[in-house]
Amino acid sequence: MRGYFGIGIENPKKEMNIGTLWRSAYSLGAAFIFTIGHRYERQASDTTKSWRHIPLIEYADAQDFIDHIPYACIPVGIEVNGTPINYFEKHPERAVYILGPEDDSISKKLQEHCVEILSIESKYCLNVAVAGSIVLYDRMSKSK
Repeated sequence: MRGYFGIGIENPKKEMNIGTLWRSAYSLGAAFIFTIGHRYERQASDTTKSWRHIPLIEYADAQDFIDHIPYACIPVGIEVNGTPINYFEKHPERAVYILGPEDDSISKKLQEHCVEILSIESKYCLNVAVAGSIVLYDRMSKSK
């Protein structure tokens, strides 16, 4: 598939989730990961040392992210009340996937900026890194 994609978390709370998402992003073909806001202390939780292969971009806040989204990238939010991902047929060629923090939702400012909001149907709320991994796997499986 042509293009590239990145995935990140707005106001992440747990550094372990960033490390887990970083590992999944590297394993499933992401070009970069990012954080929006800074609520965590840096800590390595990634056994594949993904930081050697794909960068972590840190945005100060939602506006900084909006101002610096890579050219022609489509923002896609991952939220509870979005379009179920299993009905989402084609991921954008160039995309940035935005996950909310572990204890809240994506900010209204970012939700309004997203072209699409997707959800993962599940019985209970998913861990943010697990949700991100599912989105990345969905992208990979639908690109074949």
